Amino acid sequence: MARVEAMVVDITTLDVDAIVNAANSGLRGGGGVDGAIHRAAGPELLAACLALGGCPAGEVRLTPGYRLPARFVIHAVGPIWRGGDHGEAEILASCYRSSLEVARAHGFRSIAFPAISTGLYGYPLAPATTIAVKTVRRILTDDPDALDRVVFACFSEDTLRIYQFALNGQKAAQIRVPHVR
Repeated sequence: MARVEAMVVDITTLDVDAIVNAANSGLRGGGGVDGAIHRAAGPELLAACLALGGCPAGEVRLTPGYRLPARFVIHAVGPIWRGGDHGEAEILASCYRSSLEVARAHGFRSIAFPAISTGLYGYPLAPATTIAVKTVRRILTDDPDALDRVVFACFSEDTLRIYQFALNGQKAAQIRVPHVR
């Protein structure tokens, strides 16, 4: 079974087979982790993304990592939070599931995820974290040899605490964390 861990780290510095980018549907780079990944990977990443012609929410696309330590970038387009009654949970789970399917299909042994949709897209952190951890664990339970390492790259100590609660099977909803935009 893969080692699943959460840590405060700049995802662009991780030496893993693939990092997941919390991308926008145009795959054009942007703010937050998406912008950081594009800046670190160099202009070749944007050119590769533009050639893909976009990506709908809940789906993923794969590109090389270019100047990143990670060999590949899996671009996942998460849902924009609209209150939770518009299929957001299913779309978010699909981002994690689809990312892991791509990783398995390409023989990747390690992957790192950001907190998809929790920045500019406004998804509340605690429920998003629960979805991320449950989805990843379900896939790793079904296929324990799929990966060696899964990292949840957290942007703050507060985010790390939420992931640690979720990884330990505790409810993270009671923890108060300021919403970061």
